[in-house]
Amino acid sequence: MTKPKVSTDWMAGCAGCHMSFLDIDERIVQLAELVDIRATPITDLKEPDAGGVDVGVLEGGVNNTANEEVAHRMRSRCKILVALGDCAVFGGVPAMRNFFTLEESLRRAYVETESTDAEGKIPDDPELAQMTKVRALQDVVPVDVFIPGCPPDADVIFYALSELAQGRIPVLKNENLHWH
Repeated sequence: MTKPKVSTDWMAGCAGCHMSFLDIDERIVQLAELVDIRATPITDLKEPDAGGVDVGVLEGGVNNTANEEVAHRMRSRCKILVALGDCAVFGGVPAMRNFFTLEESLRRAYVETESTDAEGKIPDDPELAQMTKVRALQDVVPVDVFIPGCPPDADVIFYALSELAQGRIPVLKNENLHWH
């Protein structure tokens, strides 16, 4: 029997969910025995296999057109899509930007910040992704599994991925939702 293929990627967020994934420590060896870890931000492969993977995991909110492309590509290339962390599940901290206009946010980030020099300007190169309202992953593509947390606890991530590796949808409630 072949191992299920798993790919991950990140969008608008802090990468804390992938750091929490790495916090499963030596259990990553156990996980590697159960799954074929493919494309991730922490491996050489950066996009899910064109032929598809069994499980796709995305962290971060959808913040711009590049994030939309990542979400649609992962959804089209995986059988089960996992929203990992509060940014993917709810929009998280990046969604606080939604309380302001896009122009106000960009002006603050590129012109008015204390660290910006007098030449500060808002980038407008056509090659740049176009900013959008920050959205949860499920507002862009269908999601099969939600793992909340900021970031989710490493034990929760290990449990969920272990269940998925064995062909089961993880039940994340009560003691399976958060450990400490």
